[in-house]
Amino acid sequence: MLSVAALTRKVRDLLESDIGEVWVEGEVSNVRRQSSGHVYFTLKDASAQLSCVLFAGQAAQLRGMAFADGLQVQVFGGMTVYEQRGQYQMIVRKVRERGAGALQAKFEELKRRLAAEGLFDADKKRTLPKFPQRIGVVTSPTGAAIRDFLNVLHRRHRGIAVVIHPVRVQGRGAAAEIARAVEDFGSPDFAGSVDVIVVTRGGGSLEDLWEFNEEAVARAIAASPIPVVSAIGHEIDFTISDFVADLRAPTPSAAAEILSANREEILDRLDRLRADLRRPVAVKVSALQDLLNSLERTALFLEPARAVRDRWQTLDRAGDDLRRAVERAIQSRRRTIDISAAAIASRSPEKTIAETLGRIRIVVERLENSCRRAARDLRSQVEASSGVLAALNPKAALARGYTVTLGADGRSLRSAVGLEEGDVLTTRFSDGEVRSEVAKPGRG
Repeated sequence: MLSVAALTRKVRDLLESDIGEVWVEGEVSNVRRQSSGHVYFTLKDASAQLSCVLFAGQAAQLRGMAFADGLQVQVFGGMTVYEQRGQYQMIVRKVRERGAGALQAKFEELKRRLAAEGLFDADKKRTLPKFPQRIGVVTSPTGAAIRDFLNVLHRRHRGIAVVIHPVRVQGRGAAAEIARAVEDFGSPDFAGSVDVIVVTRGGGSLEDLWEFNEEAVARAIAASPIPVVSAIGHEIDFTISDFVADLRAPTPSAAAEILSANREEILDRLDRLRADLRRPVAVKVSALQDLLNSLERTALFLEPARAVRDRWQTLDRAGDDLRRAVERAIQSRRRTIDISAAAIASRSPEKTIAETLGRIRIVVERLENSCRRAARDLRSQVEASSGVLAALNPKAALARGYTVTLGADGRSLRSAVGLEEGDVLTTRFSDGEVRSEVAKPGRG
């Protein structure tokens, strides 16, 4: 009769030994990024799906890749079982986009050439107007990007005028339209003079965004006499236009927020402070995770590393809970700040601002304390896991004077029972091995 744990381990051992590491291709869905740096996602096709996890040590390879739901990819890794849920999954080692190799090479070549010309230099970036009155937008008039941009812009500041220069953002000839639109906004003869230009479209694959990687678009942006903001795709999408523009916004909505700073600036500062508080914790956790990843590749620590890996996933779930709690607290403080901001018109601005800043300092102190506690908890868990690894290290026992005796089949012997005269034994010390032959087997 097997226990649930014993059966699960048998299933795990079968998956790891019979399948091992393989390449699999499919469509990415349900992407979840953890503050620890780990990335969880599902790989699916028309008939089935596979749970995948990319730990922080390997997640760095996603930089520059539009890794999001719907992306067609090829992944390489090993099959295993997350025992706490009885769920089989793939531990991913490598990720590459399907069919994107040639375009990526073309992207890197153009990026290198334009960088050598100085088109990306920081000293050539123009300062954006702090309070623009008219914004020129180069995009498709029917796309989601313009809807997101206008919704955020008008919610934050209804007084800003928007001039849309409609273009195609995908397909043959789209790059020429985009470049011409940027040039039109910069021309003194153009009727719709603007303070800043936004070049934008929604997310997509490398192929979908390719028109914004064309040299004609890059040179039009670089030559524009008006500051240009590039807001192409999602946060993880990067195009040549992003490097040439005076400012890259991670999304169309973010571009609207940057260009419409008003009373929301206080809330934006809170968000930046929160990110600044989390960043050192995330860097420390990522460094510790890299150390654990290097240890897990050794056969000696395979089993302890598996236990640590499972606990990391449990820790990620706890991190989700902590993040939601912090976000709820911040949302509560935001509502308080909104009420205070609304009262500025009818009360003394100096007194109200002083009171609001006092409450902000309290919120920041609480956030700092919360992050410190979270960091201490994470550090304690990692130190405990490191202690377990050290305690399980067989070499430590050998260094204390113990030895391990192996039979002819290489397995360690726990008893003299079953030994026969002439059997060859290997005795392992901390600094070497000795082979011996059984002359006369003893009995306990």
